Amino acid sequence: MARVAAHMARAGVAAAILSACAPAADVSSMGSFDPSYRGIETILLDGDLVNFRVAMQGARDNADVEAYGRCAAAQYALIRGFGFARHVRTTVAQRGEIWRGDAVYVISPALPKGLKTIDAEVTVRDCGSLGIPTV
Repeated sequence: MARVAAHMARAGVAAAILSACAPAADVSSMGSFDPSYRGIETILLDGDLVNFRVAMQGARDNADVEAYGRCAAAQYALIRGFGFARHVRTTVAQRGEIWRGDAVYVISPALPKGLKTIDAEVTVRDCGSLGIPTV
């Protein structure tokens, strides 16, 4: 019983130390986010494998460009009558103020195997609430 209590005490101390290391985000220092979405190019590669090329200005980082590609993939899946997509890869490049993303997704009618899957309907709804355009 004493060993269990000692382990629990160490775990509690470790959790306290780790939580102290993670600073809270300061919203006031993040600045305003006012992106300009420059368009989506869709290229059918092979059956259910689709390439999405997106461009935007005002991205904060790669994640903003990746989200734009994800929104394009979700809407495209719905247009094609599919409910899901699986992320294969995304590359992001920045030249000046323009960010470009090159994303590949597999679209499917059922939840595909893999870790990076998206429910197209839910994703399109989320994109709309975030102001990210789709195809």
